[in-house]
Amino acid sequence: MDLESIPGVGEKTARSLSALDDPERALRTGDVAAIAAAPGISQGRAARIARGAIRHEHDDPGAFLATDRAREVYRSVLGLLKERTVTDYAAQRLETLYPSSRRSRIAEVQAFASEAIERNPDPEVLEALEGVEPLRESGDVRVRERCLATTDAERYTEAKEAIPELPVEIVEDAQGLAELARGYATVIAIDESFAGIAVEGDVRVEPNALENPAEIVPERSLAFFARNRNRLRAAIDVDRTVGLGSECDLDALEDGLSRLDEDGTVAGDAELDRLTAAADDVDAATGTAENVANDHLREAIREQDVTIEGSDLLSLVERGAGVDSLLSRELADEHAAAVEAARDHVIDALALESGEEELARRLFTDEPTFPVERDEDALGRLRTELTTAKERRANRLKRELAADLADRREGARRLVRDALELDVELAIARFAREFECTMPAVVDEEVGFAIDGGRSPLLDESTEAIDPVDYEVSGVALLSGVNSGGKTSTLDLVASVVVLAHMGLPVPAEHARVQRFDDLHYHAKTQGTLDAGAFESTVREFAELAQSGEGSLVLVDELESITEPGASAKIIAGILEALSGNGATAVFVSHLADEIREMAGFDVTVDGIEAVGLVDGELEVNRSPVKNRLARSTPELIVEKLAEESTETRPQSDGGASARSGSFYADLLEKFD
Repeated sequence: MDLESIPGVGEKTARSLSALDDPERALRTGDVAAIAAAPGISQGRAARIARGAIRHEHDDPGAFLATDRAREVYRSVLGLLKERTVTDYAAQRLETLYPSSRRSRIAEVQAFASEAIERNPDPEVLEALEGVEPLRESGDVRVRERCLATTDAERYTEAKEAIPELPVEIVEDAQGLAELARGYATVIAIDESFAGIAVEGDVRVEPNALENPAEIVPERSLAFFARNRNRLRAAIDVDRTVGLGSECDLDALEDGLSRLDEDGTVAGDAELDRLTAAADDVDAATGTAENVANDHLREAIREQDVTIEGSDLLSLVERGAGVDSLLSRELADEHAAAVEAARDHVIDALALESGEEELARRLFTDEPTFPVERDEDALGRLRTELTTAKERRANRLKRELAADLADRREGARRLVRDALELDVELAIARFAREFECTMPAVVDEEVGFAIDGGRSPLLDESTEAIDPVDYEVSGVALLSGVNSGGKTSTLDLVASVVVLAHMGLPVPAEHARVQRFDDLHYHAKTQGTLDAGAFESTVREFAELAQSGEGSLVLVDELESITEPGASAKIIAGILEALSGNGATAVFVSHLADEIREMAGFDVTVDGIEAVGLVDGELEVNRSPVKNRLARSTPELIVEKLAEESTETRPQSDGGASARSGSFYADLLEKFD
């Protein structure tokens, strides 16, 4: 796939997309999360790129929504779908669904949506989805306690590129390795020439290290799982709740995640925990041990009487002896006990084992001193031993865990991707259930549309409170009806059904059949009479539509408001003649239906939303348009009601004012015939 051929993708974006493992798959399937993983591409932009790729694949011009009102209807129904998502990903993924005139695209989404509406949006599944997010890349990983060593400058450059996570050092010989070993917990020599050498410290000779970076830097793969640990666990919960059919070994993945901390270190190993705590606490424990020894000696000195004869004191002074000699002579046992207590404290506090205990005992010498002080060299050796042991064990555990998880990365990606796609499916299922939707028949024949039991999703009412509407139009029709009778909501219903059908999604109706239209032109009601310039622009727009509107669906709400009623009727009649002549499907809502019908040069269909009557001052309306019937207006219903009331209340003998008013109403009513 030529990435730059995708609408909206330039050279810079194409380079970013090329960094993905499989950009063609991501674009072909609309995988917003994978596209958003490309450098510099946000999730919102990823959705637009995916949509452009879909259009490119289906050779779709993307011009189905031809007017502002048509686009508003699309954004409204899309918003209803997005409101029923749990994850941000699903909301963005739904942006890749759009009304298309291409049969292949409609069929593609219909296949997906037909399966989606069979999903059960169980609350437990929705709750589990709350923790699922697209996986993040591990980012830069830096390891400081381990290094690569080489004698060759070219090999040095190669190592820097292959394993950027580790520092790379140049050495001249084995002595250089030994010096490095004093500064790093592990040194990995990558030259064949170092084979067979013996160097103090953790020095490994691995000439093939650059070919197996996962073994040298297990942190590389562990960082990915550590950073996504909670997201993966949430996806596991989703799979176990709903059964995604994932090929990923959930138990093995979960076990691996349980052994990994968020910072990428191995968790749950008692020995590593012991060594880590000991290395971290060795200085504090040694300081406390000093206090233990000195407190012991102070107490012993306070409680013990020390008697020195004059000749002995003189002898000691002449020899230059000090308190150490006195301690050695008089408090030797107490000093030994104090030092032993200090050593025992360090061993117990750090939970040291046999080899480490020997180093700990060297922290305090047997030479009598007061105050007792640590041996800094011995402390440094113990600290180094504990740190090195910790790093060795941590590295071994990391390698083992990385090996266990190495083959699960792609499965983990699919697991999360399936969970996120499930949210998209459940949003469609929830929409279909809440609005009582069905999958429509989208046909290639020029049959217009037929909707049975439709309820507009754009009404701010519950589905149960909306009266179902049946409406069918093939060709051109005028829709008449009383004010507030539901003409505009009927147009909204038709537009919603047509938009959703061309998106490949279920529609809010019991049954629906929709012609596959090339585009949708929906013109909302104009507020007030247009000035000359705006009027001219509107007429030009309809002129273009009349000339090239074959295969179009045109919905217009009270176009007569653009200018004077007499002129409006003539203009609308002319537009309808042109649309009928080129095979478009159109519904024009108008209060001038009778006048337009008389002026039209063809037998235009007039449908009516009938008001049954007035009940307590409120219109009672049959919301489904009646074919070939001009609906009565609200004024006619009111006059009819007044005429009926005057007849019912006037006494037969009354020939005065009441009779005259009744005659007035009757005469007015005749004017509507």
